[in-house]
Amino acid sequence: MPTRRMILTTAGAAAAVTATGAVGLAWAPGGAEARAPWQIAGESFGDGRLDALAYAILAPNPHNRQPWLFQLVGEHQIDITCDLGRRLPYTDPPDRQLTIGFGAMLELLVMAAAEKGYVVDIEYFPDGEPQPRLDQRRIAVVTFRVGARVPKDPLFQDVLARRTSRKPFDIDKPVDPATINQLIEASVHGSTANGTADAEKRARLIDLARRGWIIEYENDATRRESIELIRIGNRAIAETPDGIAIGGVTMGLLNMAGLVTAKKLDTPGAQAYEQGLSSYIAQIESAQAFVWLTSETNTRRDQIIAGRDWVRLHLAAQKAGVAVQPLSQVLQEFPEMAAPYAETQSELGVSAPGVVQMLARVGYANSPPPSPRWPLSSRLIDAVA
Repeated sequence: MPTRRMILTTAGAAAAVTATGAVGLAWAPGGAEARAPWQIAGESFGDGRLDALAYAILAPNPHNRQPWLFQLVGEHQIDITCDLGRRLPYTDPPDRQLTIGFGAMLELLVMAAAEKGYVVDIEYFPDGEPQPRLDQRRIAVVTFRVGARVPKDPLFQDVLARRTSRKPFDIDKPVDPATINQLIEASVHGSTANGTADAEKRARLIDLARRGWIIEYENDATRRESIELIRIGNRAIAETPDGIAIGGVTMGLLNMAGLVTAKKLDTPGAQAYEQGLSSYIAQIESAQAFVWLTSETNTRRDQIIAGRDWVRLHLAAQKAGVAVQPLSQVLQEFPEMAAPYAETQSELGVSAPGVVQMLARVGYANSPPPSPRWPLSSRLIDAVA
């Protein structure tokens, strides 16, 4: 009798073949395999929990680390824990941003379950909130139950279309206040959402984001943490479909030729290093608006709620036809970032114990391909009765 893991693995292989046939060399070699989970979502695996998890793993998360582990318990429960080897100790030392990613995943889980007629009950941190970092304690216990007339979330229709744009935005196409309000109104779980397209405030936030990026990039430890997670070329992405993907046949060839390598990205003065620095600055400076989420306190539960609200805001942006990209560097909590971090909190009207949980640029850009994902089967722990 096939196990749940076998069913998921077989479905993943089929989706990779289908995607390759559909788009040919656009993702090959390996690109389609790394994006197969986006093809699989929507299939039925004979267990409503797996059906919902197939969508949940598509959630945005820091450095695309996909740190979640799932254990099916009995017939109705999922225990969710953190793969501790996927934390980001230099850029996210308290695991705050990683926890936000878990919240985004949980929100997609709830949305997808509702599509199948399930109500999802979530108990956050049932073994206590882990501090100062995440540990082996459960992030959440999720219980599925069949509901009568379970309301479906209209934002769910945009889950498979959701993208994070990492290109400069169209500087000739401003974002109007009504669109910003659409994004703000999508956050309903308890975070406070705000946004602005005001030229003066936008300029100040651009300056803070630029400074934050330069600090992260010029700090050896934080830069190298990111560089170690860069996957250059489709083959590398297929082999390790997490981290920061720099895909395409051209990038693969440049990597093979030794022109774009991890070593050169890590060498100040090298062309690859300087282009990496300047290209991200161009992204920041093209911001046509900003949105941000704040919490009155900074508990682990607050961080989960921020993640749930963030993915809703992101889906609302997709529905409205605008692009968003988190600019998380200036919110990072390593010592060298302390000054611009404090300035950003002040600029956005937040004082302790409150915190800015998310900050993102908004604008218009072409939609990129979906980001790579590990197959769901790789994120499952053996089920227990």
